[in-house]
Amino acid sequence: MRFVETSLSGVWLLEPVPFEDDRGFVANIFSKAELSKRGCNGEVAESVVSYNKVAGTLRGMHYQAAPHAQSKMVRCTAGAVWDCAIDLRPGSPTFKEWYGVELTAANRRQLFIPEGFAHGYVTLVEQSEVSYHMGSPYNGPSGRGVRWDDPAFGIQWPIRPRVIIDRDAKYPDFTGRVE
Repeated sequence: MRFVETSLSGVWLLEPVPFEDDRGFVANIFSKAELSKRGCNGEVAESVVSYNKVAGTLRGMHYQAAPHAQSKMVRCTAGAVWDCAIDLRPGSPTFKEWYGVELTAANRRQLFIPEGFAHGYVTLVEQSEVSYHMGSPYNGPSGRGVRWDDPAFGIQWPIRPRVIIDRDAKYPDFTGRVE
């Protein structure tokens, strides 16, 4: 597995390094030791899959408030998504900056997102599926979010979302404070 640094400290793009033979290939897609070497939370407390019927479905931008903040390792297992993380760590040199990348079933890339970041994605094709490994369990009362199109972040989405639930569409403007 190859770790590629992104523009956001602590966010890593993970690319598989396949070992091929006549049968196909094998590639390591998770290593707690390799994540830990880079200061990443390598714990997996929960794994979740998200299926999306329609291209242009937006999920995000979500995070969990402390003390239930979550790290996430995200992989597209069917179809294609454009995945995005926003640094919400006050005092971070990249506070309010974002990073986005295309994750597809074909490229098999993963994005590691540490605690303190909002995360979301938009599906690029129909029938897209995303798998998450979280470093801590989901805690509903700690769930928070920021609006996907908030000018405080200026995210350059590759397509305009067509399907957005009310909660994700109606988060208020970001005030600079993270709960």
